[in-house]
Amino acid sequence: MNKLERSKQASHVDSVLNGPKGIKKFLPFLGPAFIAAIAYIDPGNFATNIAAGSQYGYLLLWVILFSNIMALIIQSLSAKLGIATGKNLAEVAREEFPKPVSIGLWIQGELVIIATDLAEFIGAALGIYLLFGIPMLESSIIAAIGSFAILELQRRGYRSLEAGITAMLFIVVLSFIAQMFFAKPDLQSVMHGLFTPQFKGTDSVLLAAGILGATVMPHAIYLHSALTQKRIVGRTDQEKKMIFRFEFFDILIAMLIAGFINAAMLIVASALFHANGFVVNDLDVAFTHFEQLVSPLSAILFGLGLLIAGLSSSSVGTMSGDVIMQGFINFRIPIYVRRLITIIPPIIIIASGVNPTSALVLSQVILSFGIGFALIPLIMFTSSKRIMGSLRNTRIITVLSWIIATVIVLLNLFLLYDTFF
Repeated sequence: MNKLERSKQASHVDSVLNGPKGIKKFLPFLGPAFIAAIAYIDPGNFATNIAAGSQYGYLLLWVILFSNIMALIIQSLSAKLGIATGKNLAEVAREEFPKPVSIGLWIQGELVIIATDLAEFIGAALGIYLLFGIPMLESSIIAAIGSFAILELQRRGYRSLEAGITAMLFIVVLSFIAQMFFAKPDLQSVMHGLFTPQFKGTDSVLLAAGILGATVMPHAIYLHSALTQKRIVGRTDQEKKMIFRFEFFDILIAMLIAGFINAAMLIVASALFHANGFVVNDLDVAFTHFEQLVSPLSAILFGLGLLIAGLSSSSVGTMSGDVIMQGFINFRIPIYVRRLITIIPPIIIIASGVNPTSALVLSQVILSFGIGFALIPLIMFTSSKRIMGSLRNTRIITVLSWIIATVIVLLNLFLLYDTFF
């Protein structure tokens, strides 16, 4: 970086940190967490939350609350790593680990991205199919065109992308606010399910693991550090701490929104499907029940939410894949080429006639396998004074992070064991 660039950067930092007061001071920091939050409401969440609500009512609502608290801590660690080091998680791993380890992490990261694209692309295609009755194969091609259109926002700059993704996020929010109004859930039952941790048999534990696997997403862990690494660069530890405090509010707001959407999915399924004795394991069946139990408008809102969630999260998955490849092996391919490559497996699966919801569940199993490989290095790095300086984790955060990692890894091992054995 030459003197002129350093001068411009310093001026930018000063204008942001010492500029307007009040709410305007936070505006430059809003955005990265909203992009990462899209990963927390992808079609895999639709499948697991609808299944959990229809089968067990409000019983597992507390799992969403705890998953969201975990996500808040994890995403804050990822954002903090980017702010403190100016590097993303994959880049730090490449520097800290031997080359064979970095290559191995890159390979598993790409598998995670494939699973992510599978879930999100199938979800978007299913949304088009449900809304317009277009066959799944043709719907997948339309979804592919839509995903390229969203990537065009990225080419226009991060502000355009953030605005587009945030708008999509709020469309999903509005659709589920309307669904909550239609469903009229029992508030007392909601509060009991939210704050009373309990299970009912092995199947409920499996669904809880599925909810967790669909909520805490490995590719979002990689991506968030990349979104904050060069957005506003602090020159001193004090500036970096201040930047992180502002970014934390961005994370808090985005995770609250994502948590509301996930909770709303389960609450609506409880109030409508479980209350009427329907166990719903397929999203197309859920669409039909919305139409029959409430109204065609309710079904349309559900399909629209699924479509928007699939399209927006597919672009986030593509961005994450770019970060993972560049970070671990210092190589990058054009993002449109990556998008073209990653849409081929889902189209093949759709063309083969596989049940879309079954494919979504399989993708969540693969994603569960990848969480530990992203989360454990993240905790290691953010707990290191050599890497993080004064922004390293406090002892309490370190202990909490390792507890979260242990719980997540054990639950996902249980899920994997049950799936395959």
